[in-house]
Amino acid sequence: MAGGWAQDGAVNEQIEASIADELARMKARKGPMGDSLTYCAECEEEIPQARRDAVPGVKLCIDCQTGRDARPLNRGGINRRGSKDSQLK
Repeated sequence: MAGGWAQDGAVNEQIEASIADELARMKARKGPMGDSLTYCAECEEEIPQARRDAVPGVKLCIDCQTGRDARPLNRGGINRRGSKDSQLK
């Protein structure tokens, strides 16, 4: 039950829209494409053949990729409500 100017079910619609947006973004994200490198693009260590076979288009060794994956990903949120309180963050 929504209060004020919001329609009934508005909160659930916002949550479902956020989930649908995130799923669409993840599906659109493409993995590595093209030929795999023999040597890592960052540290120049040899990339094992098993990794090149498993991940087509790989450019980084396991250690460099692990370090890159550990970095925090900063993305801006979407203000669906447009209220003043949500814009003050």
